[in-house]
Amino acid sequence: MEATLTSSFHLIVLPKPNLPSRSNKTTWKKRTTTQKIVSSSSSSSSEEDKPTELRVCTNRSCSRQGSRSILAVLSAIAPPSVSASSCGCLGRCGSGPNLVLDPPDGPAIVTCCATPARAARLLAELCRHGRFDPEKALKALAVRNEAEDEIDKGNFSEAQLFLSQAIELRPSGGLHFLYRLRSVARLAIGDNEGALHDAEEAFRIAPKFPEAFICQGDAFVAMEQWDAAEKAYSNALLIDPSIRRSRSFKARVAKLEEKLIVANASS
Repeated sequence: MEATLTSSFHLIVLPKPNLPSRSNKTTWKKRTTTQKIVSSSSSSSSEEDKPTELRVCTNRSCSRQGSRSILAVLSAIAPPSVSASSCGCLGRCGSGPNLVLDPPDGPAIVTCCATPARAARLLAELCRHGRFDPEKALKALAVRNEAEDEIDKGNFSEAQLFLSQAIELRPSGGLHFLYRLRSVARLAIGDNEGALHDAEEAFRIAPKFPEAFICQGDAFVAMEQWDAAEKAYSNALLIDPSIRRSRSFKARVAKLEEKLIVANASS
């Protein structure tokens, strides 16, 4: 049975299967009864958001309807308790972009999530107790996009100003990305202490965010604190071992090893 999530979405509540793979088409069997995906207003305000996974269909039909852009928005503004990734066809072609969500109350397919505003409102409904402000999240994302444009141009001072504006908005999601980017900008203009502070803020907000530890390591390298840098890079690897294959990470490790050899030889 289909249930209306908002005036813009349709919610199809499903039995608890494994989430779809990224490429294989998955057939879903609808549940005969509906259930809410958000807690009632009587829930304790002290209850923490439980992890939620969002998988956005990026198969041909949904991709033509803009699902990749929706995935990018969800990834950028989601709070740390919500992860967003791609998946294969959900069997609702033509009514997309479609996504499947797996909140604590059980999985469901959401259809017609076609604009950034709708994606932000979906996150607002998923996050308990009204703690997600969709308008503020999108405004911070717009400022972040301006900052990234400045970084691409090499204008790191301008990027830092934009990122500071976005951070001051205190968006409910994506704040760790903002601190990580400002860490990059600050390091580029020689503000090593500021870069270190922002990296530490990023992993304080999102402890499983490996890029924050990489930024911390970069700041320690700039400050010639080699052992601390080695530990920071190791922490990033513990979170995501796959970054070991990254060219940029290999270059960081090689640079650090050279510095350690020189430091040990001179001691």
